[in-house]
Amino acid sequence: MDIYIKNMVCNRCIIAVSEIFKETGFPETSVQMGKVTILNTPPPKKMNEIDRRLKEIGFEVIGDTKSRNIEKIKRLTIDYVYHRSEIHKVNFSDFLVENLHLDYNYISTLFSAIEGTTIEKHLICLKIERVKELLVYDEKSLSQIAFEMGYSSTAHLSGQFKKVTGFTPSYFKKLKEKKRK
Repeated sequence: MDIYIKNMVCNRCIIAVSEIFKETGFPETSVQMGKVTILNTPPPKKMNEIDRRLKEIGFEVIGDTKSRNIEKIKRLTIDYVYHRSEIHKVNFSDFLVENLHLDYNYISTLFSAIEGTTIEKHLICLKIERVKELLVYDEKSLSQIAFEMGYSSTAHLSGQFKKVTGFTPSYFKKLKEKKRK
């Protein structure tokens, strides 16, 4: 049985959710970003306990199909931006269609209706967050980051970065350096 969980965004989330399922009597679970797979359907009382404990730490079990699809889209977007080294080789809309097995127009319309923003804007925000991290780590040049994140040029990345954050990448990097001192 698959249980979908809202607000899981990192490996620490996976650890926290795994721990809750183990403590409530489900040691044989497979926990991935936004999804828990268990062997048997929990009785309602057990499911209520799991739901309560998840809510205590900021998570929520997703019941309806539309909400599950939204969480899958968000999980896939995170995977696309953070865990795919060849981001520029796969079109994002094709990536979603391939993984969700749904029509892109449906996916896009559903996401916009529920989230109040487009999938593209959501993707851009995640990419910019990733760029911020890479700038702070200071291990790669801006052109390397642009290439890694699938931008056609550093100018394109810089323009989108400024549009989202209000800063140029170099100014953002200087701000972080001042804060570290």
